Order: sequence, then C-alpha cells, then structure tokens
Amino acid sequence: MTHFTGWDKFILALIIIGALNWGLIGFFRFDLVAAIFGGQLSAASRAVFAIVGLAGLWAITLLFRHQQRHA
Repeated sequence: MTHFTGWDKFILALIIIGALNWGLIGFFRFDLVAAIFGGQLSAASRAVFAIVGLAGLWAITLLFRHQQRHA
C-alpha cells in the first residue's frame, strides 16, 4: 500500500475538486470555479485552474513512486 504524505493528500483533494468541476461543466454546462471567482477569465479563477493543473502534474509522480517501492 502506498503511503501518502499530507502534501499528497492535499494534491489529491485539489484533483478531486478539479474533476468535480469538470463533471459539472460536462453534465450541466456549469463552471463552479468560475461562478465562485467571477468568471473564467478572472485572475482568481485562472489561479485556481492553474493550481489544479499543477496538482495533476504532481499526481503523476504518485504513480511512479508506487512502482519504485515495489521494484
């Protein structure tokens, strides 16, 4: 079993938030992040989108860390 650090859990929470937002967009054409932060082009929305994107990149490392421990 993979041991997740506090940072890893935070990253996974961000990814879940992003996935839920994408689900809302796909099913209902409703962007919750944009609604909360003043539109898709607002600086706050763009910052949230960028942070969630960086979290997705970090999550790639989780896959490789799991494989390295069992190799």
